[in-house]
Amino acid sequence: MISSLRGQVQHVGLDHAVVEVGGVGFAVQATPTTLASLRRGEEATLATTLIVREDSLTLFGFADAEARELFGLLQTVSGIGPRIALATLAVLEPDKLRHALAEGNITVLTQVPGIGKKGAERLIIELRDKVGQLAAPTTPAHSQTRDHVVEALLGLGFPAKAAEATVDTVLADNPDQSTPAVLRRALATLGRK
Repeated sequence: MISSLRGQVQHVGLDHAVVEVGGVGFAVQATPTTLASLRRGEEATLATTLIVREDSLTLFGFADAEARELFGLLQTVSGIGPRIALATLAVLEPDKLRHALAEGNITVLTQVPGIGKKGAERLIIELRDKVGQLAAPTTPAHSQTRDHVVEALLGLGFPAKAAEATVDTVLADNPDQSTPAVLRRALATLGRK
């Protein structure tokens, strides 16, 4: 198995990069976030996973080993292959994915193209306990409040990025606010825009 690559970046495309190692160019499928961190002509190190199929060998690259582990863990769920696992990591940062699984947040998981309500439920059931073993130290207490308020704002039709940014701003001012107080302030802020 090829578990990492270090070499010069030859090309960065929309869904892959080519990294030259020892005179051989490896095409590596990656998330937009990982690809954005690569610069043509510069050296890069990627944690990788090689997926072997009957008709192909596909290399997937990640910025760190944590994302690679989540990629592998996602594929243990029936119906989740490498493409959907990569799409999941493209939409949800590893911490956000872990929290969504641990808290059973179907709304966050269904933001991923290819994952419907039933797929999200299956992910939660099968990975809730496993993802806790991979989890980093516990998150701040306000993360649950943040998730609830963002979910409420999404339900009201606000765009995800605006909702998340507004809630983060409100919580930065006072992280110990109650969920209803954060929701009121976020709605007031978004109403002014």
